[in-house]
This record gives sequence, C-alpha cells and structure tokens, in this order.
Amino acid sequence: MPPNTTASSGQQPGKSGRKKGRKARLLVLLVVLALIGGLVYGGFWTVSTVRASFPQTSGSLTLKGLSGPVEVRRDGQGVPHVYADSEEDLFMAQGFVQAQDRFYEMDVRRHLTAGRLSEMFGESQVSTDEFLRTLGWRRVAQQEYDKKLSDSTKKYLQAYTKGVNAYLDGKEADELSLEYAALALTGDYEPEAWTPVDSVAWLKAMAWDLRGNMQDEIDRSLMTSRLDADQIADLYPGYPFARNKPIVQEGAYSELTGTWDQKATAAPQGQGGTAAGLAGVPAGDAAGLQSQLAGLYGALDDLPTAVGVNGNGIGSNSWVIAGTHTVSGAPLLANDPHLSPALPSVWYQMGLHCRTVSDTCRYDVSGYTFSGMPGVVIGHNQTIAWGFTNSGVDVVDLYLQKVTPEGYQYDGKTVPFATREETIKVAGGQSKKIVVRETNNGPLLSDRDGELVQVGKKAGVDAAAPDRGDGYGVSLRWTALDPGTSMDAVFAMNTAQNWKEFRAAAELFEVPSQNLVYADKKNIGYQLPGRIPIRAEGHDGSLPAPGWDSASRWTGWIDQDELPYEYNPKRGYIVTANQAVVDEKEYPYLLTGDWSYGARSQRINDLVKAKIDGGGKISTEDMREMQTDSSSEIAKLLVPELLKIDPEDEDVRDAQELLEHWDRTQTPDSAAAAYFNAVWRNLLRLAFGNKLPKELRVEGQCLWVEPVNTTGPADEADKVRECGQRSATQAQPDGGDRWFEVVRKLMEEPDSEWWTTGETASGRPEATNRDELLRRAMIDARWELTAKLGKNMDTWSWGRLHTLYLKNQTMGTAGPGFLQHMLNRGPWELGGGESTVNATGWNAAGGYGVVWVPSMRMVVNLGDLDKSKWINLTGASGHAYSSHYVDQTDAWAKGELYEWPSSAAAVKKATQETLTLNP
Repeated sequence: MPPNTTASSGQQPGKSGRKKGRKARLLVLLVVLALIGGLVYGGFWTVSTVRASFPQTSGSLTLKGLSGPVEVRRDGQGVPHVYADSEEDLFMAQGFVQAQDRFYEMDVRRHLTAGRLSEMFGESQVSTDEFLRTLGWRRVAQQEYDKKLSDSTKKYLQAYTKGVNAYLDGKEADELSLEYAALALTGDYEPEAWTPVDSVAWLKAMAWDLRGNMQDEIDRSLMTSRLDADQIADLYPGYPFARNKPIVQEGAYSELTGTWDQKATAAPQGQGGTAAGLAGVPAGDAAGLQSQLAGLYGALDDLPTAVGVNGNGIGSNSWVIAGTHTVSGAPLLANDPHLSPALPSVWYQMGLHCRTVSDTCRYDVSGYTFSGMPGVVIGHNQTIAWGFTNSGVDVVDLYLQKVTPEGYQYDGKTVPFATREETIKVAGGQSKKIVVRETNNGPLLSDRDGELVQVGKKAGVDAAAPDRGDGYGVSLRWTALDPGTSMDAVFAMNTAQNWKEFRAAAELFEVPSQNLVYADKKNIGYQLPGRIPIRAEGHDGSLPAPGWDSASRWTGWIDQDELPYEYNPKRGYIVTANQAVVDEKEYPYLLTGDWSYGARSQRINDLVKAKIDGGGKISTEDMREMQTDSSSEIAKLLVPELLKIDPEDEDVRDAQELLEHWDRTQTPDSAAAAYFNAVWRNLLRLAFGNKLPKELRVEGQCLWVEPVNTTGPADEADKVRECGQRSATQAQPDGGDRWFEVVRKLMEEPDSEWWTTGETASGRPEATNRDELLRRAMIDARWELTAKLGKNMDTWSWGRLHTLYLKNQTMGTAGPGFLQHMLNRGPWELGGGESTVNATGWNAAGGYGVVWVPSMRMVVNLGDLDKSKWINLTGASGHAYSSHYVDQTDAWAKGELYEWPSSAAAVKKATQETLTLNP
C-alpha cells in the first residue's frame, strides 16, 4: 500500500536554506554592489550606457581578414542573411554578426561549458564549476578539435573565430553589452578572445540537456525508500504501442534486406522500471543510496540550463508530409523544439549564402543556429530541409563504484584512478583547486557533492558485491564524454543535396542522438543517428549498475546501418514527437526504456490522418494550425468521469458545469481549461505526490508521514515531518504523459490503493476509492482557483494561471529589481499545456507557470522555399532595449509565423538594413 501521509506547511530546517544558497545564480554581493554602483553613478545607467553596445547594422565597416566584400542584409525582425564569395568569408562574417547581436550570451555559454562561471559571477558558482570540470566538457571538446574533426570543419571554426575576435577588437566591455556594464561595477572582468574550441564545446551543453533517462534512473532509485517494486512499476507503465504509434512503422535498418536484420543477439526490452526489472534489485537497507542520489540530483538541479530544463520534460515536435498529400505537390516539413524559455532565445535565425554556389563555395542555407557556433543546425538549403526532435535514447548510465584510497575495484582488482587537477578562478575571491578522479566508467560524480562523499553506505546490493567500507561512489558513463564528430555533421547537413548525402551527414552526428526528419522536393525520410551503447545482458539502464563487475559494462555500439530509418513510407507522412522510435517486439536492440508516451505524437498522427482520409490536401497554414493545437488528451479521458461525480458543494457544482460543454482545448481565455488543469494537479497530488519520498517532492512542501521501514500502520504521534527537497520545475509528479498513462490504467481499478488518502490538515475526509478521490480533487481545485483567481468564475481563464516570463539567464534571475526590470520581459498569458502539441509545459507538482515552450516554430515548403514560415521565441538581439529583443514574442504567443525569405530576390525584397563588410 502506498504510504499514508498527512499534509502540513512550513520549511524543513537547515537543508532547504543550504540548497537555496547553492542555487543562487549570481554572487549576492555582485548585485548589491551593482545597485550601489548604479546610485553612485547617477541613479541608473544613462541612455548612452544602454545604447553603447547596439551594433552597427547599416552602412559599411572594414573587417581585417576578409578576402572580399560581404553583405549582411537584415529583415524587419533584424534577422541577418549573409552573402559572400568564399566559405571562409561567409563563416567569418557569421562570427562577426553573431557577436554583434549576442556576444554576452556567447561569453556566458563558453564559461558554462568550460566550468568557469566563477570567473564572471563569483563564489556562488564554484560548486557548479566543480561539477562541470568533473564532467570535462571543454576538455573533450579540445580533444575533438585536435583529433577528430575534419580539416574543413577546423577551417570554418577558425574563420568564425576570426569574425568574433574582429568584433571584439578595440572594444571596452561595456561597449559589448549592458550586462558587462553591471559586471564592471564590481570588478575588472574583461572578455577574452574567442577560440574554435569555445564553439565546439557548446555541443556538449546541448547533449547534456538532451542526454536521456538519467533523471528517471535516479528517481526510480529514490522511490525505493517508500515504494515497493510493484508500486514503482505502476508509476512507469509500459509504452502503449497498441494506441500510440512509434515513429518507424514501415522502415528498416538494413539497406540490403529492407527489413529488420535479426543478426543482433540482444533481446528486446520493455519500458524501464517494470515490475520485473525492479524485482531484480537486491533487498537491503537503501537509505544511504537514497541520500547520495538525492545529493546527486541536487547537484544536477543546480546546474544552469543550457538548452532545456536539465533533462526533464525535454521534447519536440516534427513531422513531414509527402507531396502527394500537400497543396503544392511537394513535401512540407514542420519542427518546433521544446526547450526551457530563455532571454534571448537559445536559437539564432540566420541565412548563409554563397553569392555563386560552386565546388569552392557550397553554402546556401537558412535556418536556426546557436550563438557561438558556425553553420545552421536546423533549417534548409536550396534542395533539402531537415528538423530535429530529441530521441530520448538512453546514452548515459550511473555506476556504483567500490572506492579505496588506492583506486576503485574492478573484477576483484584495485585499479588506480585517472586523475587531473583543475584550478577554479573566482571573481573577488581566492582560486580553488580540485582533483577529478575518473574510472573506466567515467568521472566520479560523488566527489562533487558533500552528500555524495559516502555514496551507498547502505545501498542494496547482492552478496557478490565488494565490502562497502565507507560507501560506494557514483560514476557517470556518457557517450558525449568520448570525442566525436558532431561538429562535422552540422556542415555536412548544410551542404547535403539528397537522402544519401543526408544519411552520410547523420552518421557523423554522434551526440546527442536525435530524431532527424528529412525532405527534398520529391522525397521524405527519417533517420535515427547517434552513438548508442549496447548493454550487457541483464542490464537495461533503468537503475545504477555495479561498476566493479565487468559484466555490467557496455559491450559496444549499434552500427549506423543498424539504426532505424524510413524513406517514403506508403502512408505518406512521418511524425516524431519523442515517442518510441520502433516497436520493441520488432527491433533487436534496447534503445531506451523511458520513451515519452506518445500523447503529442499520436495527436499529430490523428490530425494528419484525418486530413488525408477526408480527401484534403495539407497546406503550410494547416501545418501551422497543427503546431498550435491545444487539445488535452488527459481531459478526454477524465472529463466524462468528472461529470459523473455528484459534489455536495454548490460552488464545486458550478465549477463542474464549466466542463460540460468544454471542447477539451486549452485556449488562454478558457475557464474550463483552468478548472480542469487544477483538478488534474490536485488529483496527482492526492493520489501520488503525497506518497512520494521527500527527494522528489517540491522544496518546502511538508508532510507528516510514517517513518521509513515501519512494518504496520503508525499512530499519528509516531509520524515524522518531511519536507520536499526538489525545485518546483523538477519535482514529481510533473503531470506529463507518463502520468497520463499511469492514471489511464488506474481508472480501470477504482479500488486501487493509489486512490486512497489520509485526512488533510484542512479536515477534509480521507478518500478510499477512485470516485472519492476525484471528488476531493474537484473540491480542492475549486478552492485553489478561488484563492488564485477569485470566486467569480467569469473572471477565470487558463492564461491567468499559465503565464510565461522571459528572464535573462544570469542577471535576470537574481539581484536588485531595477536590473531585473531592465533585462526581463513578461508575462504572457498562454494557451496549450503539458503534453499537448502546443507544448507550453508546466510542472503540476510545482504550479501552473510555463517551464518549457516551443522554442521556435518553422514550416518549410519544399515546393517554394520562399513560402516557408518561421518564428523565434524572442528576437534576434540579445541587447535589452533593442527593437529586436523580444519583437517576435507577441506573434509567437498567438501561434503566428513570419515570412521566411530564402532566394536572393526574396531576401532583397524583405531587407530593411544592409551592412557591407569590406576587407
């Protein structure tokens, strides 16, 4: 039976305060001094200070190092299209232009990837830098640059670097960005020259946030302190293949046979966390491991996000339609990656055009890239288009390690650590030296958190495990810590002209593993790329593995020609939205046990199929409308049952009536959507949230619970008070489509113990079955919204609850109000929701605020590329008060798209400003 809990309020003493201290993004002294400095220098910065960093975007400039003139044409949104006569000039200009708009963002990114944030922001970032140095992103990026990348890629990186440094040359820091003016009030930080490795390292940050199931691996382990194997299995149900289609339905991985090649020997695996998988966890007191894994999660939670919500909730939509089903007769491709909101947006729109495309100048590409990185990541050239979604493939495992002063144990022998010393420089403080220890299964993460020093003191392990001594360590095996060729893949995709060349480019894209959709003027396709491990028999990556046993190590990699793909499937479309890539019964390798459960993907499949089956042809506008679909799949399941409940309270009945004629779409003005989502949130809290261990619950939310390891019901006097330890954006149950599936199955078990609750502090009676708990959730939701939105339901709307704030990711998250006011923007009241196609995600455990978004949207029309459409979350500029800082956000919030010029004639027509860069 799930543990009995009683709600209370208040803070857990000690730990909560320590964690809040760790989570500070900036040194408090920095922002206090910034405020004082601002007053000393005349109240606030003058207009000239704010505008000092605005770039020149028209006229002409001399750029030493160019071989010929380059034109930079900007449209009405300030999006640049660069025209040059050589590839080196093209990428040099790209570096210059991105530095004009986004250098502060680029500078922070390289300090993040190198574990050098303390050099900019002081002592508060030391623990973050320690963790990042232990991972060694920058170190691996240097190895890639030195040993793995092609000569042409290095040439482009060097040209890009020249452009960035040409922009920096001769400028004071406050001429680069408003943020540097703030930093100048507290110290003498000066940006250093850019390097090619700074660009390569950003791919590691992207890979980290898209790394797979590491959080699930930790969460399942943490759950064992309060839940048994069967209960945990209830919370990780199998993927619903019968209802939600996988990506590949007609494809193959063997070019020779055209079918699934059965030469592989690994048995197919089910969804991670099944009862069978967890039943194999040896019995034992796991309290020590609980504490240590919670500490690890805390360290992960404290890391600044790179392109996502630290691995949780990361998703995306992409789909491609064959020309037989489109208005133009040529394919359409849509993509909208779901990432954490940032200001400026993680994406930078850009066009890179050789004036004359030839063997010596091959680029004519447009799309989305990252500031600080040459090339285009997602977009189209004049022949093909491509998009990405996160595959969710499991490329990371945690290993328990038996640690001694001499090394770590492996197959009965002690192996010395590979060690390196790292020096962390601290703005306004003394440098700190750390020693990083590495095993044959990666760096020892447990060295980087005080709660991890004695990992596994009481970890449940089998009799063959080595003596635990002072505890087991935790190491990380992750494919991105091996040097790879993903930077080569970016340029190869930019110049690919057909499916064969695109697949060859995909083979280079080792990390992160992404779903790639493809279209040219006549064909559509899908390819799963990536360096994907093959695990030893009996290991599925769902829980930490024993590092002392060679039998638990990865045994190899899935060959590229054995990875799933589709090309021109008979159905005429391909949908990827983080669902299962293949049916587990038909594919011999384990890709992951933790797919997204397919709520979004199946809704897109249904929308496309309905249009085709109705005899219609799909247009660019149809694709846009599909991107903004806000239908709630969980509402379709639950609302009919909620309408059967007979609440006694008249106010609750009035709220219930909102659902009677609701079409299940979550528009910003919908009162019904507001009430339903409040019911959903309270249902999850009552049925699951109050039964989870403190390590998974929201920080500061406290419960009276039965002590761990009690054998029978405890008296109220015996209960202990436990307070949550996880941030509101990361806590569980988050309400995503895994929880859709959990509740869907339990709806068929009205007397399941999950539907039971204890009496709450408010005095409401306990629930003993499904309908009683639904009634309780409806009551609690009514009074929650009364408190938040008022008693009058005519004033309720989903958008009032579901708001988006855009924050500068450094100085906009802490510090004096005047600085945050200058850098941050919002709120926007949004529609959409969790696991809808319009995926404006929110965490049900923490609240209704938007925590991830469609970070951009695009629809590429292969029939006429100039009829393609796109939009970014914010704008081209990273300069606060630039007219292009957030000039796309209002349209983005409404689901609108802008024209996307591609041809030289269309770009010229759209041009508002032209800057000529002369040698």
